[in-house]
Amino acid sequence: MRQPSAWAIIHGGKVVENRSLGSIRAGRMVPGRICIHAATGLKEDEFRYLHWRLAQHGVTCPRPDTLIRGAIIGTVEVTEIITESDSEWFGGEAGLLLSNPKAIDPIPASGALGYFVWTRGQNFAPVKPWMRRFDRANADMATGELFPDAQPSYKEPPQRPWRKG
Repeated sequence: MRQPSAWAIIHGGKVVENRSLGSIRAGRMVPGRICIHAATGLKEDEFRYLHWRLAQHGVTCPRPDTLIRGAIIGTVEVTEIITESDSEWFGGEAGLLLSNPKAIDPIPASGALGYFVWTRGQNFAPVKPWMRRFDRANADMATGELFPDAQPSYKEPPQRPWRKG
């Protein structure tokens, strides 16, 4: 899954991973202990939306240039496949109910959709230029040094970068 969702499952208290029923079936997703893979891909609009979304759940998201991508970052127990829930994390057709996350030292690995057998890779995904300037005013690297712990603020919620459904 893309960052920062993978990080939030392991470190941020995210207890539901939303999926469609079709993707759950196609991915052969069933209850049991699984590895969490942080995908290599991440676009700025996706990160901004997820950063904002996590803040709505009280989770302070790390900067994008500090999040490991292209790696197994931990494990979690999938306890149930759900189609309804009162959880603040649930928001879709279906989801994987998660518990007992365990962080590990990241292991470089290629990913795939659904559950997959992974093998150790060589490198983590490289940091992209936009990730370094993410929360810097006017992309000025010096400005951010004045307020290193300040989180970006949003006048309006970022637009959801994925289509619905």
